[in-house]
Amino acid sequence: VASGAAVCKCQTGFSVLTCCTVNFSMYSLFYNRLKNIEENEGGLDKFSKSYKTFGVNQFVDGGIYCKEWAPGAEAVFLAGDFNGWNPFSHPYKKMEYGKWELFIPPGQDGYPPVPHGSKLKVVIRAQNGELLYRISPWARYVVRDEDKVNYDWVHWNPPQSYIHKHPSPKRLKSLRIYESHVGIASPEGKVASYKNFTYNVLPRIKDLGYNCVQLMAIMEHAYYASFGYQVTSFFAASSRYGTPDDLKEMIDVAHSMGITVLLDVVHSHASKNSEDGLNKFDGTDSCFFHSGHRGNHQLWDSRLFDYANWEVLRFLLSNLRMWIEDYRFDGFRFDGVTSMLYHHHGIGTGFSGDYNEYFGLHVDEDALCYLMLANHMIKFLHPECITIAEDVSGMPALCRPVAEGGGGFDYRLAMAIPDKWIQIIKELKDEDWNMGNIVHTLTNRRYEEKYIAYAESHDQALVGDKTLAFRLMDAEMYTNMSVLSPLTPVIDRGIQLHKMIRLITHALGGESYLNFMGNEFGHPEWLDFPRRGNNESYHYARRQFNLTEDHLLRYRFLNAFDRDMNKWEEKFGWLASPPAYVSEKHESNKVIAFERAGLIFIFNFHPYQSYVDYRVVIFKYEILLDSDAAEYGGHQRLDHSTEYFSEEYPHNYRPNSLMVMAQNIPCQHA
Repeated sequence: VASGAAVCKCQTGFSVLTCCTVNFSMYSLFYNRLKNIEENEGGLDKFSKSYKTFGVNQFVDGGIYCKEWAPGAEAVFLAGDFNGWNPFSHPYKKMEYGKWELFIPPGQDGYPPVPHGSKLKVVIRAQNGELLYRISPWARYVVRDEDKVNYDWVHWNPPQSYIHKHPSPKRLKSLRIYESHVGIASPEGKVASYKNFTYNVLPRIKDLGYNCVQLMAIMEHAYYASFGYQVTSFFAASSRYGTPDDLKEMIDVAHSMGITVLLDVVHSHASKNSEDGLNKFDGTDSCFFHSGHRGNHQLWDSRLFDYANWEVLRFLLSNLRMWIEDYRFDGFRFDGVTSMLYHHHGIGTGFSGDYNEYFGLHVDEDALCYLMLANHMIKFLHPECITIAEDVSGMPALCRPVAEGGGGFDYRLAMAIPDKWIQIIKELKDEDWNMGNIVHTLTNRRYEEKYIAYAESHDQALVGDKTLAFRLMDAEMYTNMSVLSPLTPVIDRGIQLHKMIRLITHALGGESYLNFMGNEFGHPEWLDFPRRGNNESYHYARRQFNLTEDHLLRYRFLNAFDRDMNKWEEKFGWLASPPAYVSEKHESNKVIAFERAGLIFIFNFHPYQSYVDYRVVIFKYEILLDSDAAEYGGHQRLDHSTEYFSEEYPHNYRPNSLMVMAQNIPCQHA
């Protein structure tokens, strides 16, 4: 096993213990809420189509129908370019349950009274008589002029919208996710565009062997440095990257390449902005949110939704459906699920796995019920869609079907894995790495729930933290990544461990794999968005993909290994296979070996000990992926031309085994 890791063909088999957790109490709450929607709204289908009636929508004859929910308003008006910004000329009619509606008939020859591209505002007369100019919560397009602080609502209704040409890919068995941010997807120090991502980044993702792209920061957010997690307009695609049609084209082109596209959806909280956000839309402290202390997140400084409110459910469910049906997203990664699940929002709380931590009065049943409704709706209307939960708590049954009382998600993020790698690299010498602890962390999951394994995500790339490559190689990345310079012990060790950590996480850690853009080749710098603290600089708000194209730099070795790792998974499908059988986790030898999908994976993490004739469980093998190969920046210590056969020699509870060569990783102590 040269430079620590190799993958070989083998023959084996094993069984899986199945289990199922049913939460009848939560299912009862879900069922009653769904039944109420069916009885009072004409069904979940109609209820979740409300994005076609709320906000501002144009009829076929050119007329405009406007509808808002503003229970705390005394009166509601529509103002904009179309009426010379007269705040009172177009009043809404008050309806039941805090709803307001307005119909504006078409002009002559059916010309719409509100032209495409014109600016609008909903004018709210608050209970104290104050006039509030607000953006509709259902606005589809908002823009910010360079000389302004706040966003403006622009009526988006082009004569000809983008028409999708390609069908969505079939549901994937093995999900290899490329976590992406459109704005930083360029080596240039600027906000990159949907067009740039379409024509420059998607081909790269395809070549790397990823079959799914997860898009962050698409829902409009006024503050760029929030990474998209302080959403101000939930139905608007961010205009800083281009138009809604540009995004639709980007998704369509991804589909033409067979790439599934997921949206990083933020329904756990909302920005506190009121001028261009949801906060105090009707002049009250509540409306979409809990009032008082319960409606505020003390760490995120944001507003928290009232998931028991009928109109909040309409708003959020319709939001999901709009992104699927208008833009053709193939599913969602739900952000901040832990914050939603508990009244304490996970703040100052540790989770040991004790069931008392998951069931009790501290669980926000209304939020969990919303998640069940969301997953039920998505699976019922679009069964091919994928949903992912970002939950650090390990809530049982979150990824079991709603019919079993589960949360209904398809996958959950294995968030303990990146923390474990950071802890090991940061705190332990190479010879102190614990093989059993590594294997435990990578395999410690609820086996009937699917996990997304990852060595690092965007969290580790942000300023204030460090990527694995930066932790391993630090300042030498700036001076010694050229092939013309000597291969120093730090760079050698860093390159080999970077590959090994990714491969063992990919193969052992879950049923899906995720990588944040640029980390596959060890991007040399952190990620920091323009803000006052860095003089509004874009220098670190970019991804230097060009580094992999320079054959004089060692980044291309890591890039090539990541690509081939994905392509071997595509062929053998270990992510879609049952969990691995770990045949060896030897502490003194620092060797881990396991079998999955007809392959055997062998890792030698020893800092200075290589092994000749090291016995492993296997029937026969040929080398498929070798981290020591020259094309991956290795030392070429293994012969790939030989096919090896085992002998009838029992080892680790297997009847056959053979001897392999296991090379050490270069050692570098702090």
